[in-house]
Amino acid sequence: MAAPCAEMEPAAAPRGPGAGELVCARGRNRKAVLCQRCGSRVLLPGAATFARRELFLPSMKKKTALLASNSPDGDVLQDHWLVDDMFSFENIGFTKDVGNVKFLICADCEIGPIGWHCLDDKKSFYVALDRVSHE
Repeated sequence: MAAPCAEMEPAAAPRGPGAGELVCARGRNRKAVLCQRCGSRVLLPGAATFARRELFLPSMKKKTALLASNSPDGDVLQDHWLVDDMFSFENIGFTKDVGNVKFLICADCEIGPIGWHCLDDKKSFYVALDRVSHE
């Protein structure tokens, strides 16, 4: 389902229109990261590093629907914010373990997953750029 846990180095800036506005010269998030649904602030500017890694994330659902689904539909996403300390988040929730993975969700509205965390690696929390908005 998800890629195995491994060290991830910062990647080149994301591609696409306006993508350069999101990453500063040091490879960190230039803007705040927000929940697409409720607008709750997930990360402050400068709290994460841009990383490119292929990860499978199930389709966006409420936490209860996500946990009830045995073979979820989803997307393989490449562009992520990499956070190395769970206390860097302003607002984040976690699903129950799914194998050796916990999915990241918005703690306010419980929509997700917006990201991915492997339990084998305590310092890697990935937030998919396609699953959040920026301000």
